Amino acid sequence: VQLQASGGGLVQAGGSLRLSCAASSRIYSSAVMAWFRQAPGKDREFVALTRWSRDSTKYAGSVKGRFTISRDTAENTVFLQMNSLKPEDTGVYYCASSKDVNSDFDSWGQGTLVTVSS
Repeated sequence: VQLQASGGGLVQAGGSLRLSCAASSRIYSSAVMAWFRQAPGKDREFVALTRWSRDSTKYAGSVKGRFTISRDTAENTVFLQMNSLKPEDTGVYYCASSKDVNSDFDSWGQGTLVTVSS
């Protein structure tokens, strides 16, 4: 499946952004959808994930309580609502999918840049 991420931009600290990740084809019911991010000069890190067919989510400790991952199965789209943004949230955000919980994330979107100014 091809993934297209969008919604990034420049926002002041404390602000909000909503990222979207649209899939080009139907997503398997067993799939796991996730968001990762990569800050300048750092390794890519996990942000959040959701099971496609059930309300099961997981968050990195650094974003828990501020970010919310959700999905629209009718539109084959995953969202990341980001509130109370901090400068350390700056980076390129990537969406990814895996076939199931036991598989690696093997489909990746192109990334969308989020910049949080202090």
